[in-house]
Amino acid sequence: MGECEDSEEYRCWEELLPDALGLIFRNLPLQEVLTVLPRVCKSWGRVVAGPYCWQEIDIEEWSQQQSKPEQIGRMVELLVGRSGGSCRRISVSGLPCDPLLSFIGDHARALRALEIPRSEISDSIVETVAPRLSNVTFLDISSCTKIGARALDAFGKHCKSLVGLRRVMHPIDLADKECQHDEAHAIACSMPKLRHLEMGYMLITTEAVAEILGQCRELKFLDLRGCWAVDDKLLRERHPGLRVLGPRVEDCYENSFWEECSDYSDDDDDSIYSWEFMDDGDGYYAGVGSDDEAIWDDGQGLENLEVRFYGGGFSESFAGFDWPPSP
Repeated sequence: MGECEDSEEYRCWEELLPDALGLIFRNLPLQEVLTVLPRVCKSWGRVVAGPYCWQEIDIEEWSQQQSKPEQIGRMVELLVGRSGGSCRRISVSGLPCDPLLSFIGDHARALRALEIPRSEISDSIVETVAPRLSNVTFLDISSCTKIGARALDAFGKHCKSLVGLRRVMHPIDLADKECQHDEAHAIACSMPKLRHLEMGYMLITTEAVAEILGQCRELKFLDLRGCWAVDDKLLRERHPGLRVLGPRVEDCYENSFWEECSDYSDDDDDSIYSWEFMDDGDGYYAGVGSDDEAIWDDGQGLENLEVRFYGGGFSESFAGFDWPPSP
């Protein structure tokens, strides 16, 4: 860092308020936040170890690339724990078990946006945890195949301020299902304040959607891509102010969403992904890095790992996922 100059032209970075540093650090890759910044100076290390960087936790891209579910669990526990209960948004793909959702409910009660697509959670754990998530206003439970109407009803009854729901499925998720009218009924009965609803590829009919529109009077955007049994023309005639996307799929399948493991080619220098954890002999630095290092002590290293934190949650202009074209 160097010594500060005795001039108004220069100011010490380490003297910035922790909240300001947290906002700055949030724009850096997770790799650098957890392993590089704590080595710069003790004040930066304290910011990284505290809640300032973790009011929004977005590790969805990173979690999609993990082959071992326990790595996702340990990262969630580490970052949510560091947030000190102040986390407002969590975005992670594939929570591997019920206890992790319970952990989030216990340690992130200020949560406003919960985005956990493709998670292995059950109806029973949602019914238990939902009362602790009463501040949630946006929920993404896309492709969570082990939950259904019971979970949706629990979220709706306890998340009274819920205005955005993303329940987008993939055709593969629904191979053994005949319909999801019970889920549509749960949405209609328990989520009257919805303004943004994505139901792509759900097995529902026009009547099920009509029930939702009859109860959710504030709805402004409805994603029905892939819902082939829905008559969108009738919906548009009855609800001219409603923006409807689908059922016909106009866009292309986003291969990167499912298949890409890295934004970088194989020709890149692998050394930039090797996270060198702190081992300076200083007790403070060792303490800051110990939890981080434990996540990766299985010897895999951190090749091809990069996570960025993106601000904001959802907007009505964001349609969500891209899916295969119409059959």
